Amino acid sequence: MSEPEVNATDTLFEAPPMGEQERMVEAILFASADPVSVKELNDRMPHGCDAAEALVHLQKRYEGRGVHVMRVGEAWAFRTAGDLGFLMQKETVETRKLSRAAIETLAIIAYHQPVTRAEIEEIRGVTVSRGTIDLLIEMDWIRFGRRRMTPGRPVTFVVTQNFLDHFGLESARDLPGLKELRSAGLLESRPPPVEPTPTDEDEDQTELFED
Repeated sequence: MSEPEVNATDTLFEAPPMGEQERMVEAILFASADPVSVKELNDRMPHGCDAAEALVHLQKRYEGRGVHVMRVGEAWAFRTAGDLGFLMQKETVETRKLSRAAIETLAIIAYHQPVTRAEIEEIRGVTVSRGTIDLLIEMDWIRFGRRRMTPGRPVTFVVTQNFLDHFGLESARDLPGLKELRSAGLLESRPPPVEPTPTDEDEDQTELFED
């Protein structure tokens, strides 16, 4: 009895075994400085690979290890296990200056996104200067979102994947509460002034410390 013929095209694009796909995803994430999306993983891997499934296996393999495979926004990356973060602390403190206006604006966007400039001003009670928005965009902590389907079609603002990655968050739903924000220096413990200042430009500078 003759053996069935094998079409060359049936094996030419055959995806490698899942174990090999898992190794490929591991190599890409390990070598990438920034989080990598599932689409980017699939684009780099051979035809027919399933990066999403490989990530599920890879996550399980790294459970309980010193590093975890973590979702950051819509992408994935290796990150130090939360309970070992103290090992990564630097001996020196790097400071970065943000105005109180920028910190408050960033917090409003993070907790109310997508949000328009007018809505930010309504919540804060002061006019948001263009410089405050430009600074946060330049830092890649906020970006433009979709326009509202309302008169004037105002643009909205949302936080970026870089913002989530910086604070070790999987999504904006993981943002801390008011107590954690105050302990991190992102909110002042004292109550706000009764009379709001007219613009952001009159507000004092506040130091935001990074590890």
